[in-house]
Amino acid sequence: MVGDSKLKNIQIIDEAPNCAYDIFSIPDEKYDIIFPGPGQNIEFIENIIERLSDLESENLFTDFWVDPVVKSDVNGIDGILFYKLREQKAKFYPNKKDSDLDGWARGWISDPDAPPVNTPKFMRNLFK
Repeated sequence: MVGDSKLKNIQIIDEAPNCAYDIFSIPDEKYDIIFPGPGQNIEFIENIIERLSDLESENLFTDFWVDPVVKSDVNGIDGILFYKLREQKAKFYPNKKDSDLDGWARGWISDPDAPPVNTPKFMRNLFK
């Protein structure tokens, strides 16, 4: 997305011990295939593999991993693709949106039925 409004930045979160979590800029068309739902910005590679044929997956990811974006050049992350982490992470993203984490899933409040909050609990307690 660095300088090009027709590209979107996605971050890859994988199980690798190096914690690189690379970011790639991809065309809108590929973004829409990876994140097909309205407002969706979270996806799991396992879902893509189940949803697409082998040929469609190959076409989608051709040249995908070649050129990661320098993180200091990134102006926002449009989506997150979890790689081989569906079993551990899907419960936190029932709507496949980053906003699913607001509130209880980030540990800011203890009641999952409570409305989302904008300030972490530990910070709210600092000002009492």
